[in-house]
Amino acid sequence: MREFVTDVTDPRLADYARLTDMELRTRLESGQGLFIAEGTKVISRAVAAGYPVRSVLVAERRLADLPALLPQLAATGAPVYVVADKTAERLTGYRVHRGALASLHRKPLPKVPALAAAARRVIVLEDLVDHANVGAIFRCAAALGVDGVFLSPRCADPLYRRAVKVSMGAVFAIPYARMTGWFDGLAGLRAAGFRLLALTPDPAAPSIGVAVAVQRTAQRIALLLGAEGDGLSSRWLHEADQAVRIPMHPDALASGVDSLNVVAAAAIACHLLAGVDQGRSG
Repeated sequence: MREFVTDVTDPRLADYARLTDMELRTRLESGQGLFIAEGTKVISRAVAAGYPVRSVLVAERRLADLPALLPQLAATGAPVYVVADKTAERLTGYRVHRGALASLHRKPLPKVPALAAAARRVIVLEDLVDHANVGAIFRCAAALGVDGVFLSPRCADPLYRRAVKVSMGAVFAIPYARMTGWFDGLAGLRAAGFRLLALTPDPAAPSIGVAVAVQRTAQRIALLLGAEGDGLSSRWLHEADQAVRIPMHPDALASGVDSLNVVAAAAIACHLLAGVDQGRSG
């Protein structure tokens, strides 16, 4: 059902208020069990993944984007709110340029033991607070055959709007679980039979390419990634079975580059992990 709304304070639009206020949105979205998806392609992927739609918001100038969503929305019965362009900008805090926005209900996350039991190649993120990095890593994971992602308690929310947008909806395709504790968070993965590889820029660590080649017979591998800049904590490095690195070009350090950013590192590492499975099946 399409409804034209003129009042920016209309309670029907409350899900979309101040989308650029990260602190507010984090409290509101977790408290009410919702998240925001932006753009017809991402919304379609969320609906296809089984996330229930609460409502859809469309600015007048982007009404042409609506027909692409109507077949899926018809089955949900969710209302579609149409607002003037200036109203949309006042409501959300930015110029909505990717078409429709949708508010969706979250689904219960799997518990760590359940996801660990069903996976073989996983990524574990420790305290990544940049939503764009988290979204990009999920996209790498989806593209390169990773089975699941585990998040430390303080890691950024994969369903925060920016993470969803950067991932292009890949956050809906990769199952993930959040650890209940950081100090002993890796114990559950080790108990499930995972070999824990900690990615580090330490030049003394062996090459990840060599390490994963040696692990061709390993049933399960978990790749630990730390926050941009700080990297993994000393505890998680100590708890890992092995620290590994991505070798840099000999001239890189002279250029002031001692490591890759976490997204690039994740992409390379996931590609190498995928090669392990190809080697097993070849």
